[in-house]
Amino acid sequence: MRFHLVIHILGFLLLFLAVAMLLPIPFAIYYGGGDYPSFIVTAVLTFIIGIISYRFTKLDREVRSREGFAIVTLGWILFSLLGCLPFVLSGHISSFTDAYFETMSGFTTTGATILVDIEKLPHGLLFWRSFTHWLGGMGIIVLSLAILPFLGVGGMQLFKAEVPGPVPDKLTPRVTETAKILWGVYVIISAAETILLMAGGMTFFDALCHTFGTMATGGFSTKNASIGYYDSPFIQYVIIFFMITAGTNFSLHYRFMKKDWKGYFRNNEFRLFILLIAVGTIIIGYDTLLHHYPYIEVAFRKTLFQVVSILTTTGYGTADYEQWAFSSQFILFLFMFVGGCAGSTGGGMKVVRLYILIQFVRSEIKRLLHPSAVIPVRIGETVIPREIVTNVIGFLALMIGLFIFGVILMSMLGLDLETSLGAVAATLGNIGPGLGDVGPTDNYAHIPLLGKWFLTFFMLAGRLEIYTVLILFAPSFWQK
Repeated sequence: MRFHLVIHILGFLLLFLAVAMLLPIPFAIYYGGGDYPSFIVTAVLTFIIGIISYRFTKLDREVRSREGFAIVTLGWILFSLLGCLPFVLSGHISSFTDAYFETMSGFTTTGATILVDIEKLPHGLLFWRSFTHWLGGMGIIVLSLAILPFLGVGGMQLFKAEVPGPVPDKLTPRVTETAKILWGVYVIISAAETILLMAGGMTFFDALCHTFGTMATGGFSTKNASIGYYDSPFIQYVIIFFMITAGTNFSLHYRFMKKDWKGYFRNNEFRLFILLIAVGTIIIGYDTLLHHYPYIEVAFRKTLFQVVSILTTTGYGTADYEQWAFSSQFILFLFMFVGGCAGSTGGGMKVVRLYILIQFVRSEIKRLLHPSAVIPVRIGETVIPREIVTNVIGFLALMIGLFIFGVILMSMLGLDLETSLGAVAATLGNIGPGLGDVGPTDNYAHIPLLGKWFLTFFMLAGRLEIYTVLILFAPSFWQK
C-alpha cells in the first residue's frame, strides 16, 4: 500500500470539497439563517488539510487496485467527517454522532435522518444536506476522474471501485472522458428537473434541493412531510419520472442523447427494471384502491410513487405505506434489496445482478436436464464470464450475511424485530425510510448511539458495493 499516493489524492479531493462547501453560503446569507460562519470555518479547515496532504506527499502515475479501494472508502469517511462540521459548529445538531450519521446518509445517498423537525434547519444547512446527496450520487471520485489527468494519475482503479454494478460501463476508451460524459448527462438532467419543479410551483430553493435528492436517489427533503407536502399531481409525476431516470444506467441516457432512440428497450436490465415497477404497482395498487384511496388516479399515483421511490432507493414519500396491507409492505421490503440499474445513482443489489441470478438459475435447470450441454449465462447476446457470475453469487451471499448480522445486532440493542429489519435493509440498501419505528413518518433519532454507528457503516458498505469496504478489513490487503 503506497500511503503517500492515497494521502496525495485524498488531499486533492479535499480541495474540491472545500470549494463545494462555499456553495451554501449565498443561501445562508440570503435567507438570514446565521449559519454561514460554520461553512466558512469548515471550508478553510478542509482546504488547509487538503493542501497540506496534497503538497507534502509524492505522486506516482499509477493507481493500483488496493490504492483505489482505500481512496474511495477512506474518502467517503473523510468527506463525512469534515462535511458534518457545519451542523455541529452551527449548533443545530449538537451531537457529533448524529451529525456524522446525517452527513454519511447524505453522501451515501441513503436519506435516513435523525432530524425530528427538518423545517427548523436554516436554509444554508438544508442546501448542504441535499447537496451532499448530489455530490455522492454520481460520486466525488468519478467527478475527480474528469480532472485527474493533470495529476498524471491513472483513474481506472478509482472508477472500478466507485461505479456501482458488477462491471463499470466505459463509454469511451479514456476513463476521464467517461467521467465527463456521465457528469455532463447528470447536470443536464438535473437542470431539466429543477425547471419543471419550479413550473409546478416550487421555489427555486426547494426545486434545487429536491432535484439533488431525486437525481442522486437520496431522498432528503426540505419539508417534514417530504413530497407529500406538495399536494400536486404534476410535481409528483415529475419526480416519479426523474426517479426512474436516476435509477437507470446513465450510459443509456447518453446514448439516447446521441440519437440511439431504442437503446433503452434493447437493454435487458432496463426492461426488467420497468417490469418490476409495473408488477409492483399493479399488485400494491389493487390493495390501495380497495382499502385506502377511492379514486383510481390517486391510488395509481401514490402506489407508483412509493414503488419507484423504494426500488430506485430514493426514499421520498407521499403516503405512509405502513398503513397498507402486509403483502404490499413485504413487496416494498423486497424492493429495498433490488435497487436501481447498474451505472445509475441507485443503491441496492442492482437489477443487473438480479437478472444474472435469474439467468444462472435457468442455465442450471437446463444443465440438470442436459448434463453434457454447454449452457452459458447470457445478457442478451453477450456471454457473461463465469467469474462475474461467481462474483454476483458471492455478493448476494455477502449482502444476506451482512443483513442478518445487522438485524441480530440491532435487536440486541433493544430494537423490535420489525424496526431492526427495516433499519438494516433501509441503510444497507441506501433507501432511508424503513419499517417499524424507522418508517416513512418516523426517523432515526431514537436509535441507540452504538446502533447509529453500525447503521452508518451499513450505509457506507451499501453505497460502495460491500466488497470495496470489507476488503479493507482483510490483513492481506495491507501486506506486501
